[in-house]
Amino acid sequence: MKKIFYQLALAALSLGSFAQNFKVPKTTEVWEPLPKIVTPATTPGGAPSDATILFDGSNMNGWQHTKDKSASKWLLKDGAMIAKKGTGELMTKQEFGSFQLHVEFNMPLDSKKVGYPDGGNSGVFLHGKYEIQIFDSYNNEVPIYANGMAGSVYKQVIPIANAMLKPGEWNSYDIFFTAPKFRYNGSVETPAYVTVLMNGVMVLNHFEIQGTIQYIGIPSYEYYSGKGPIALQEHGSEVAFRNIWIRDL
Repeated sequence: MKKIFYQLALAALSLGSFAQNFKVPKTTEVWEPLPKIVTPATTPGGAPSDATILFDGSNMNGWQHTKDKSASKWLLKDGAMIAKKGTGELMTKQEFGSFQLHVEFNMPLDSKKVGYPDGGNSGVFLHGKYEIQIFDSYNNEVPIYANGMAGSVYKQVIPIANAMLKPGEWNSYDIFFTAPKFRYNGSVETPAYVTVLMNGVMVLNHFEIQGTIQYIGIPSYEYYSGKGPIALQEHGSEVAFRNIWIRDL
């Protein structure tokens, strides 16, 4: 009995000492590792020092067509690349895992005249699989289902805000993407997540992506490496893109 009492007393003293230690600031201070230094851009939308430039307006050398990996047939004009009708989808030659992506895009002035579905219609595909929709959703004037509006993960979620600018004005997406992870047997260990800012306004907040985009049917995951390209959709509309950069996370 005395031995048990002695052990309990020692435990109480230890806990008391432990609690006392946490009253000292140094106990909770972690000094290493230090974060790497990243120099921010000096202009809005500019690339920080550790970013990979995917398109700076000078050439399209980092891009290729998704079907045959041929050189881009999109129009390069005034520092932008424009999705000419019938030229097909582009993707980066590089592949990425989790990342921060900045993309600027501009709706054609005649998007409302052309109308749905080809008026001001495009998309940014993460890993070539998960589409952040681009659509002329300015003022909700063009009728389209809510989970197909600009800022949605296409047919998976309605954006929490519509911050789209009118055709002819440059919009921006800042996309924060966490790549999915798969188990050895191909099942999903952790799904992909995405947060999206449109023109500085959060429109998706850590949304759990349900799987590869499906126009018809239910999305699902299929095993892959967890890396993939960035792809831009050509959907019969001359949407323009500029100032595209990415940071590995």
